[in-house]
Order: sequence, then structure tokens, then C-alpha cells
Amino acid sequence: MGWFKDLTRSAATQNLIYGALAGYLRFVQRSGRWRVEGEAHRDAAHALAGGRAIYAFWHSRLALMWAFPGVPRERTHVLISAHSDGRALAGVMDRIGIEVITGSTSKGGAQALREMIRVLARGGSVGLTPDGPRGPNMVAQSGAIALARASGAPILPIAFSARPARFLDSWDRMQLPLPFGRGVYIFGEPIRVPRDAADMEPARLALERTLINLTARADAEMGHPPAVAGTVPRKRAKR
Repeated sequence: MGWFKDLTRSAATQNLIYGALAGYLRFVQRSGRWRVEGEAHRDAAHALAGGRAIYAFWHSRLALMWAFPGVPRERTHVLISAHSDGRALAGVMDRIGIEVITGSTSKGGAQALREMIRVLARGGSVGLTPDGPRGPNMVAQSGAIALARASGAPILPIAFSARPARFLDSWDRMQLPLPFGRGVYIFGEPIRVPRDAADMEPARLALERTLINLTARADAEMGHPPAVAGTVPRKRAKR
């Protein structure tokens, strides 16, 4: 399969693949019926900091999070990791029209944090996955909390689920919605972290519990079993 790997490394092939995936996601979004719950929480988060917010959602729901309603997409940047899977996601997001910040809240975290603070300072918003890019699944890391403390922007937890959908064989069992489906976006209560907060653990736990509960609720409404927290990527066998 070496020829296939060589082919997918070419810029032309990558452009075709990213364009096709972006087109597919646009088609899914336009052909589906999407319901929104918790709009008051979304509006409250926007009112707290002049329209700025830190949108937090699990890595498994990345596929259609770019389309959640009532959010100024042109002012929103999404944090995507720099590893190979992240580069593919960034390529797709770029073709959808979403600004990407490359990095993560762990590897290269300081640089990514500074860039997100700059975006928020300019009046933009940031989307990130507290359990990404490498898990464990549905276990919140502290990056979103540190960003909220440094920037003063509120965290807005968001869950999403759709039906019909495929669950990919990935560490997070990413949900891939199918065309002509239906789905629900659920916004949770905004989380604020004081700039002088000495302990970030209470806010981290609040974010984690909120996202777990919102996601379980969204999945139940779509007829899916609850997602399993704590899974991590399988180690690839050495060749």
C-alpha cells in the first residue's frame, strides 16, 4: 500500500480529499433538520463579554460543530492540533471557511494559548475540544479553563448529536452525521473563571460534568446509547 500513502501525500490529492469532505459536510448540514436547545445560555454567554466566547465541545462531535446556530462564524477560530489527523481536519475546516489556530492545549500549548488570547482580545471567539486532540475521551483538560482565566471570556459548553449517523472506529468514536438527517444542538450554562482564580480544578470539573451530561442528553434524544468516557488512542504496532 506504499503507492497509496505516496499518493495521499501529494498536495493535489490532499486538496481533492479535503474539498470532497468539506462538500460532504456542507451537504449534510443543508439537507438536515437541526433543533436548538438552551439558546438563553448561548445568548447569556455572548452578553457577558461583548459577543466573545470560548465554545467547548467534545472531540467526537467536531464534524458539524462549525455549523452550530446563532454564532458569528466569520469571527470564530477553531483550535486544531498539528499532528497528521489535525492537519487533515484543518484542511477541511479551511475549505468550509473556518479560521484555524494550529496547536493544542498540551503540545505547543503556550503558543496556542497566546494566539487564542489575541483572537479573544480582538473581539473574536474560539472553539476547542477539552479532550482533544489525543484524549482520554470526554475527560476535560485544563486548557479551556486557563484560556477563560487569562482572557476573561466565558466558556459556553455545547453538545451535538444527529441521526442517522456513523460512529467511526477512532479513539473518541467520532460521530459522522449522514445526509437528510436530523439533529440537536444543546447549549449549557456559561462557565466563568475569575482572573485571580488560584485553583482551576472546580471549573475543569464543572465543564467536564456539564459536557458529559449535555452529550448524554443529546444522544438520548437521537436514540443513541451513552458515550463511554476515558478511552484513549490505540497504540500503533511497530513495523
